[in-house]
Parts: sequence; structure tokens; C-alpha cells
Amino acid sequence: MRESTRITELHGRRLLLGVTGSIAAYKAAELIRRLRKLGTEVQVLATEGAARFISATTLATLSGRPVLTDLFDGSEEDTWTKHITLGHWADLFVIAPATAQTLAKLANGFADNMLTATVLAARCPILVCPAMDHDMYMHPAVRLNLKRLQGFGYHVLPPGYGELASGLVGLGRLPEMDDILERMAALLPDELRGKHALVTAGPTREPIDPVRVLTNHSTGTMGFALAKDLVRRGAQVTLVTGPTLLNTPEGVRRIDITTSAEMLEAVLAHKDADIIFMAAAVADYTPIESHSSKIKKQEDQLTLRLQRTSDILAQLGKLRRDDQTLVGFAMETENGLVNARKKLREKNLDWIILNNVSEEGAGFGTETNRVTLIGRDGSSFPLEVMPKQEVATALLDRILTDCA
Repeated sequence: MRESTRITELHGRRLLLGVTGSIAAYKAAELIRRLRKLGTEVQVLATEGAARFISATTLATLSGRPVLTDLFDGSEEDTWTKHITLGHWADLFVIAPATAQTLAKLANGFADNMLTATVLAARCPILVCPAMDHDMYMHPAVRLNLKRLQGFGYHVLPPGYGELASGLVGLGRLPEMDDILERMAALLPDELRGKHALVTAGPTREPIDPVRVLTNHSTGTMGFALAKDLVRRGAQVTLVTGPTLLNTPEGVRRIDITTSAEMLEAVLAHKDADIIFMAAAVADYTPIESHSSKIKKQEDQLTLRLQRTSDILAQLGKLRRDDQTLVGFAMETENGLVNARKKLREKNLDWIILNNVSEEGAGFGTETNRVTLIGRDGSSFPLEVMPKQEVATALLDRILTDCA
């Protein structure tokens, strides 16, 4: 197996793998195994013909996901829109092997199964790897279909030369695994390659005494989701996080802090990042005095004297370069748009993400979120309630498109 400096970039990426009814379909098992070892998320879309050569059970076991074939399999409530969701989810769509039949369908816009319908909905690069007998591959109809697909912007990896299933020798073999993987890596979205991203997440804890703290309900889920998606897009990511039970996303450099003062120090050490998401719920106040021993119950009332913590976001706003992108969060319960726009303006942000924690499905401790992205130019983009990882993807799609 030869070494590649790019194959490792498949780590953390989202891949749709189309498998069609070629005898080379059995090689999809090895391709999936290699991809999973690299840390790639793989969703298999198989045609009915593919099942004649490799079982759905095998493909599902290797990929860790159910194999999708029919547009209306009835297994999920959202089955009829699944092809749309997947088309937006993936970083790359690879069809290996691609038969003459599937090439003809793709060249003419057919959408009669999950694979062909998802191709039409895909926003990512599409790589087609033909595999068939030599004479079929050289037929003018197949050549025309491949040329037409390339005209659509699809990428074609030509088949290899060698002994074929028919016993003949010629073009038509599925390319070698390393060739497929290297071509896949070369097609990955890399809008943030070479960029450094800083993300803050989670709560801070301000000590009252050795056993008590001032804190909030943040779990860090939204910030961790952003960090994971930034890595997926090729960024070098530093995640500064308060106390949380979440696992570190692969490929992310994590810095754990406890107090707002520690977060300030860690953030300023990385203030030159190209893109900064301040998603942490930093305490606005901290006790003036932190007791060295536990405060005993004495009086019916206890008065705590608090002082303002440093405004980390405002400091970043003062220090920001013109070529940086600075994004803040506004956690509100009322007058959300007014307060968020004020914060965006006063703290010199490029974007602010409004999160009304009183709305159903939004806020702290939930798996979903509902936010509105507000730009420096006054534009606003409300998102529907969706899982926080999907929120992160949608936010980055919009922000990076605007920055391009």
C-alpha cells in the first residue's frame, strides 16, 4: 500500500458511497473498511442490482449505518425527503462501482431510487468510478454519458486496465483503492484549509468557596458542534471549553478552563485566529471574595458581593483584524433582535447568533437549537429547530459563503 499525504484528510469527513450492480460491488466492502479506519463517516446508497453481488447486511455492518435503496422504504417518517437531507449532509459523493445502467440514469436526470435522487440533490462534489466490461465501456453511448456527466461538473475516475470478469483483457476494472481514495481526498471541500479557528464552549464556574460556584446551564454542545464542523472543512481548530462532559471532537486541540479569567487568558493567547466563534456562556459576574474554606450556615440570609468579569468578546472586537471573522452569541429571553443587534454593533462583530433560550427546542441542555444569524449589514437568517450539529453546519455554510 503506497503512502499518501492527502488520504488522511478524509478523516472526519461525510461521504455518500453509491454502490451499483457490478461484479466489482464486492470491492465496496474494502473501500468502506479503509474509509472507516481513516475516520470517515460513510452512508451507503445501493441499487437493487448491487444486492445481487454484496449483501446490505455486509455494507451496513461495515459502515455502521443502514443501507438506503428505495426512496419510500417506510423506515423513517422523513424518508420521502431523506435524499434532500443526505444531499446537503455530505462532503463528497462517490459512486463506486458505477454501472453503464446507472451512468445512463445519471446522465439523463433519473431519480427512481435513493442513489439517483440523492445525486440530483447533492451540493457536494460527485465522483463516478465506472466498472464494466471493456466493450461496454468503449460503447459510444457510455462514452457520451460520461462526457455529459463531466459537463454537469461531475468527476470521472477512469477504470483500470487488466483482466475482466468476462475473461477478456482491457479497460473496465474498478480503479485500485488507493487511486480512489486519493482522488476522493483531492475533491474534498477545503475552504478552511490552512486557516486557524478558535471556538469557545461551555460554562464558566466562578468560585464562592471550595464547594460552591456561580455558573449556568450550558453543556457546551453548540460550541463542540461548531468545532467538529470546522475540522470537517479543513480548519486547524482550538477549542477553549469550560467544564463539560462532552468528548473532544477528533482533530481538535482542546484547552480546558474553569473560570472566566482563565478563559480570557486562553482566548487572548489565540486572538490571531482567522475565524473565532465565541459560543461559551461566560459568567458576567464573579465573587469579589472567594472564601478559602466552606461558608457555614449561620444567618437566614447571605449576601454575596460580585464584580463584573472581563468582557472577552469586547476585547476581541477591539483587537480584531480586517481579515478576521468574529462571531458572537446572544442568549436572550426577550427583545432578542434588538439586543443582539446592539451587541453586534457595540462589540465590533461580523456576525451574531441569536439564541432565545425560552423557545421550545432551543437553549441550554437540549439536543436541538433554534437560532437566528444576524450580519453586520443588518441581514438576518432564521433557522428552524434542528439538531445542534446541523445548526453548526447551516451557520458555517452561510458565514463562509458570505466571506468567500
